Amino acid sequence: MSTLACLGISHTPLMGLNPINEAVEKNLHEAIAMARARVQAFAPELVVLIAPDHYNGFFNELMPAFCIGTQASSMGDYLSSEGELNVDGQTALALAESLMSQRFDVAVSRQMLVDHGFAQPLELMWGSLATPPVVPIFLNTVAPPGVLHLKRCQELGKTIGRFLGNESRRTLIIGSGGLSHEPPVPMISDPDPEVRKRITNRRTPTQAEREARVERVMRAGMALASGESAMKPLNPEWDQDWMEGLAGDAHAVNALCDHSEDWITREAGRSAHESKTWLIGRAALPGEATPECLLRYYQAIPEYIAGFGLMMLEPRS
Repeated sequence: MSTLACLGISHTPLMGLNPINEAVEKNLHEAIAMARARVQAFAPELVVLIAPDHYNGFFNELMPAFCIGTQASSMGDYLSSEGELNVDGQTALALAESLMSQRFDVAVSRQMLVDHGFAQPLELMWGSLATPPVVPIFLNTVAPPGVLHLKRCQELGKTIGRFLGNESRRTLIIGSGGLSHEPPVPMISDPDPEVRKRITNRRTPTQAEREARVERVMRAGMALASGESAMKPLNPEWDQDWMEGLAGDAHAVNALCDHSEDWITREAGRSAHESKTWLIGRAALPGEATPECLLRYYQAIPEYIAGFGLMMLEPRS
């Protein structure tokens, strides 16, 4: 068995909130159960979790391109759990030092606040935040210009992979995010000064503000599903092509990385840049050959504002 594997998994704050087709829900939960079984069989002793934020822990007052946490806590937004992540601070620092020595200027957080993008995949795979030791890596996917480009994400993944090549523990890299979607995440270009202030200045939202946000996103999902939304629709073809590229050999991954940043936004939506978390995990796998695909699932679920995918890969022995 390989000592390194990667899991790409979509997340959605609307799981369990908005109703979806019964058959779609059944298939989704079956796929998640299969992924959980694969993860438990792999029995990781270390988890490197790469995920974005949705203006809950990171704000435009100081937005790093990516950041490693030596400690992290989940805020418990939507239905995700509140509490401390089981962070391996020593390994997190060692990874940061390794990246710095290889020309990656990484930010380090000694007190990282994360949201459902981090918490949900951990809960889906382990049932709670009580997981094997975790190294959390935040990836900025919503606030240009500090959004890593495709080729730089590939380089980051390869560099993380070289670091993990010296790790004796079985390690699972989780890329949490994507695939195609463009939910109502505000932009710094928003004409409303109050909106710009909210995504710039760090503060804790009131309970009323959190409840209003949940209601707003729930309504947006149902409107997208009914065809009554102005939001960009999901793009299952892009999602499948993205997964196919990552499941291929080094040439297929390189071909994905040859695309422009505008291609992602235009074809799959602004928030589809979250899919780069999958790319980083895939690029960390050693070797040039096609990896072994242990699991692959995809379903477009507009009620969840998610092209929802699952894919677990291991390098071939």
